[in-house]
Amino acid sequence: MIEILNPTLLDRARATGALVGDILQTLKSRSRIGTNLLDIDRWAEKMIVEAGALSCYVDYAPSFGRGPFGHYICTAVNDAVLHGRPYDYTLADGDLLTLDLAVSKGGVAADAAISFIVGDAKPPESVAMISATERALAAGIAAAGPGARIGDISHAIGTVLSEAGYPINTEFGGHGIGSTMHQDPHVANTGRPGRGYELRPGLLLALEPWVMADTARLVTDADGWTLRSATGCRTAHSEHTIAITDDGAEILTLPKQAQP
Repeated sequence: MIEILNPTLLDRARATGALVGDILQTLKSRSRIGTNLLDIDRWAEKMIVEAGALSCYVDYAPSFGRGPFGHYICTAVNDAVLHGRPYDYTLADGDLLTLDLAVSKGGVAADAAISFIVGDAKPPESVAMISATERALAAGIAAAGPGARIGDISHAIGTVLSEAGYPINTEFGGHGIGSTMHQDPHVANTGRPGRGYELRPGLLLALEPWVMADTARLVTDADGWTLRSATGCRTAHSEHTIAITDDGAEILTLPKQAQP
């Protein structure tokens, strides 16, 4: 299903997106050496509930997962990249942590992810990888607008990631979003320009460039959810929900303090 939002729902999407952005920034500020992933999950739960929102993850049970996800946020550390299920792990100096959050409020969902390094150690390769996903996300957003096509976004993202030297996996990517978290169209992280669905005002998309340092192959963790790099290399993931408007693409998941 491809859903086009009316102006009322788009205003609700803005509020949901700002909430997601604010929660992620708060969790980032609290994620330090010695923080447990289960604490991050509990903090996310508290903020979602206090905001009167609903988690898109707790009862989520798609075909690629093993049963309901059962947590409020995805926490992926180092070689984990997607669908990271929180567990009893204490963050160490230099860990590369990805937080991925989707919530629904007012009948509209928003989805975003950030990757960052915990503590004082800043491995150059990890810094470069995070930067590549952020630059790819910016390129994808710049390519989105009324009349553009999904392939234009995919091509923009893939060009940045390829030029940075990273293999690209096409099993998982961006997606439509609206009254539910995952909708059509699929937005691969590489593609051919001028192809695919033509973007229309009112369409919401979650764009999410992610890479693994030296492989495009994923393996599934024993928890049935967490996807890791097949070689054990580090990974990074950046994501925003955007709205297609008459003027271009509007980023919905910026935290309030970063909004123009």
